[in-house]
Amino acid sequence: MAREKLPISVVIPTKNEERNLPGCLDRLSEFETVIIVDSGSTDTTVAIAASYGHEVLNFDWGGGFPKKRNWVLLNHRFETPWVLFLDADELVTPEFVGAAREALAHTDHAGFWLNYRTHFMGKVLSYGVAQRKLALIRVGAGLYERIEDPGWSHLDMEVHEHPQLGGSTGAISAQIDHLDFRGVEHFIARHNAYANWETRRYLSLSTTPEGRSSLTARQKWKYHLLERWWFAPMYFFGTYLLKLGFLDGIAGLDYALLKMNYFHQIRLQIAENRAEGLNIHDGR
Repeated sequence: MAREKLPISVVIPTKNEERNLPGCLDRLSEFETVIIVDSGSTDTTVAIAASYGHEVLNFDWGGGFPKKRNWVLLNHRFETPWVLFLDADELVTPEFVGAAREALAHTDHAGFWLNYRTHFMGKVLSYGVAQRKLALIRVGAGLYERIEDPGWSHLDMEVHEHPQLGGSTGAISAQIDHLDFRGVEHFIARHNAYANWETRRYLSLSTTPEGRSSLTARQKWKYHLLERWWFAPMYFFGTYLLKLGFLDGIAGLDYALLKMNYFHQIRLQIAENRAEGLNIHDGR
């Protein structure tokens, strides 16, 4: 006898994810609903989603609010009480499915923090800074933080924005597999986009300090340190030594170095933009 479906709508934001999407979808048979939110894919992403019988929503971002996840929360009528935001390169595990079923059976929480197991250069990273996201949300409990992004990067989905929920949050310790690595070129290009966004967000907050009041403690800590020359080396020291990243071998070293370079790049871009007097509000 088949078990009752989990009362969760899985929302997968996509753009040209034909390589990752089938593996992601194959793991979702125990969820009530799966929804693909696509940003104009030119590969077979939409056809793959249709072949699984899942609903596909088309999203076209012109800058500003809302981006993809908030747009779905604001415009789609969910038939389940919970929504799980899952990237196409994230694979739920049987352990996670079981833990989610248990967690949702009796809870008053508005959302749950989820834990991820990063795969990099063909190796599972067991150490370093663990990845966590508040990605399982009770429908109607809130939205991702509102940031009037005028086009600081091509990112049409909330990546650094955090959910702001009206209620308590819990945590599910069972991990989701994150196939984070699709080649060095892709990794660097993606983090270049992240660095562009972080730079412009930081400069925006420096001219509108009232925006800092809504930041999480971790965001406040990060933005306080981004311009310090020692922040990137400190991050490397923390993740590679204090968090035992060296136990992941050469993959752990490479990952820590790339992340250090990411924060170093942000600091350089902030300094460059200040010197050039960039108008961060016009998206240039």
